[in-house]
Amino acid sequence: MSFTKPFVAILLCFAIAVPAFAQSPTQGLTLENGHGFIYNLTRNYRPREVSRVSFEDSPRIDKLMRAGNIYLSLRDAIALALENNLDIESSRYAPKLALADLERASAGQLLRNVSTSISSGPSSASLSVLAGATAVNGGSGGGTGSNTNGGVLSGLSVQLAGSSIPNLDPVLFVSGGAAHQTQILTSTTFTGTSSLVDSYKNLTYGMQESYWTGTTVAVGLSSVFGYNQNATTALFNPYDSGSLSLSITQNLLNGFGMAVNKRAYHKARNNLKANDLTFKSQVISTVASVVNLYWDLVTFDNDLKIKQQTLDLDTRLYEDNKRRSDLGAIAEIDIIQAEADMKASQQDVIAQESQVFQQEMILKNYITRGGLDNPLVAVARIVPTDHIDVPAQEAVIPIQELVQDALTNRPEIEQNQISLENARLDLLGTKNNLKPNLSATVNMSNAGQGGAISTTPQPFVTPTGAIGFRQLGPADVNQFLIGGYGTVLSQIFSRNFPNYSAQFTLTVPIRNRANQADLITNELSYRQAEIQDRQLHNTIKLNVMNSLTALRNARAAWETSVVARKLYDQTLAGTRRKYELGTATILDVVIAQRDSTARQLSEADALNQYQRARTNLDQTLGRTLDSYNVNLEEAKRGVVAREPDLIPVAGGNR
Repeated sequence: MSFTKPFVAILLCFAIAVPAFAQSPTQGLTLENGHGFIYNLTRNYRPREVSRVSFEDSPRIDKLMRAGNIYLSLRDAIALALENNLDIESSRYAPKLALADLERASAGQLLRNVSTSISSGPSSASLSVLAGATAVNGGSGGGTGSNTNGGVLSGLSVQLAGSSIPNLDPVLFVSGGAAHQTQILTSTTFTGTSSLVDSYKNLTYGMQESYWTGTTVAVGLSSVFGYNQNATTALFNPYDSGSLSLSITQNLLNGFGMAVNKRAYHKARNNLKANDLTFKSQVISTVASVVNLYWDLVTFDNDLKIKQQTLDLDTRLYEDNKRRSDLGAIAEIDIIQAEADMKASQQDVIAQESQVFQQEMILKNYITRGGLDNPLVAVARIVPTDHIDVPAQEAVIPIQELVQDALTNRPEIEQNQISLENARLDLLGTKNNLKPNLSATVNMSNAGQGGAISTTPQPFVTPTGAIGFRQLGPADVNQFLIGGYGTVLSQIFSRNFPNYSAQFTLTVPIRNRANQADLITNELSYRQAEIQDRQLHNTIKLNVMNSLTALRNARAAWETSVVARKLYDQTLAGTRRKYELGTATILDVVIAQRDSTARQLSEADALNQYQRARTNLDQTLGRTLDSYNVNLEEAKRGVVAREPDLIPVAGGNR
């Protein structure tokens, strides 16, 4: 008997465990903290650390600072958001979570639902009371999520419906022990003793694994070593025994078929794409929010300049009236009126400066990870270097083409299709679960036994008919059973004592109400999903039409405000000239000044509304990333290759 047979038996059991030590899909997501043979052997049972989040801002913002100001173009604002925005950083984990879910599904486990919501950006600053606190506190973004699942394990009860999914991770089992047993006997006829004492050691080890086909395979080797008893009638004492068994079970109805059993795996692969689309949606939402915040800041700056100019004019008017009053040319009441207007303009400037400061804080908080923790960034003022450009003429594109672009580019459309496909996969499981449980099992085993001839003298009948005792020899027993554990393994692998069995098991639920209810629930949910998909298509079509109409209206309003502002500027100039000539009163000048300021502010607001309408149309059509040259791969890495824009040589100082 070869001495290597025990090791061969062990290697055969470990052979089916090879997939357990294969490289997993999520290895790139974790940090390795060891090496060597022992580590590689035990790495699947050690916790592995996931890389920590860095809250340091990218160096881009330092390159944009000079003399306490951040000279910020729209391109750099978007680049800073792609590198630092925490909503995008959080969304970068969605594909990684989906990859971890894929590994879980590869092992035949149920999926863990992960939230796929996206966060909208903060609102711009307002001039209302306590608006600054509200706006800044809202800078982390609100949860206007799509496809949001509450809780890490939400929907788990729904996933449990349907036929069970096989566990594909092989399981190694080992058990061993020693025993000493004493049995009281009432007769010594068969054992030669009134108390039978057995002692032995046992070892059982093996492997079990299931497959996508619904097949379960188990192989195991059971061994008994040194079985010793005090029975005087035992021919072999001690002896070893063993049995190598192979069991194969196949589901034939419920749980049969790769399509049914791999449905969670296919859903996990679908979710990989869905989570990539969720990340894209988050980038689109963040870029659109940055664009709106940036142009709002530009508008607030323009409003501040207008109000500052109004203050300068009111101040000069007050000073002129004061000099003229000293000369007795006008009444003192005109000075009081001019001073009141000057103070009101001062209040407007102070309020507008607060709004600009609040908007800067909101924008800095949105495009940095910890910008407000950095004293230099926190106190730095933002100087926008871009201005809103209005094309000479809007491009004329048929509405049908715009709708088709939106249906092609919007990530929500593809996400909905993935959701419908996942719902169809769930239906496979619930339909299959209606079938009875029918399984076929085949068991094959080979046994072996070997031991030493008992040293206890055995009784025999002499030629004279007397009873004598003598030591047994090899000729007195089955010589095939003489030997140790090597003999046992030799008999097992030579298949000297084979055993075979086949079995069918059928389990039929009589009423099957729970499974019928699960199927009806899934089918109704699928119908609802189809309705929601149609609603999404209809909503996108309507939004495209509304956005296009809003853009046209905003452009018309801006063009009208430009003409009105020019007319009121001319009216103000004429009124001031009349006042200087004495043909107009101070009240006429004040009214004309207020009207001119209101029209300038109205023009700035109309220009901002036009830009917002254009941004909203891009977002509705799914063109935001293309319109602002955003590279999605750079967004995934969090590093924008483009160098920051140059700081203007004659950059202003706030």
